[in-house]
Amino acid sequence: MGEEEGKKKVMVAIDESDCSYYALKWTLESLADTISNSQLIIFTARPADFNYVYASTFGAAPPDLINSLQENQKKIAVALLSRAKEICAQHGIEAETMTEAGNPKEVICAAAEKLNVQLLIVGSHSRGVIKRAFLGSVSNYCVHNAKCPVLVVRKPS
Repeated sequence: MGEEEGKKKVMVAIDESDCSYYALKWTLESLADTISNSQLIIFTARPADFNYVYASTFGAAPPDLINSLQENQKKIAVALLSRAKEICAQHGIEAETMTEAGNPKEVICAAAEKLNVQLLIVGSHSRGVIKRAFLGSVSNYCVHNAKCPVLVVRKPS
């Protein structure tokens, strides 16, 4: 049995928002004992099918445009994960990183299940009732659909 195999897995889902980085820092500081004895995975979702979005609005998308948009999204994801790894390193934690394309709500839950995560941690955007009704809430979706416990960290106002 490898060193990582016996450890519990904790996954922190991040995006470009301050609240997700707050959730990561809060996790590293408030759950330091748990995290130091766990396998930490930092996850970010990338937007899915640009071709579908473009085609539904403007018609058929040029392949070069689609490739350019997808490459740009990969670069953004790498930058987000790189920043998160630096934050972890400042706390003496080595984290794994992972990204997948798709609807964040769905890919976060799917990744947590696929990786057999014991705890999923997400930040809360603290949207009001109206915005949450129209935009949906990733944290709310994860609480109701993830197959593991979910900790929602809210950034103080």
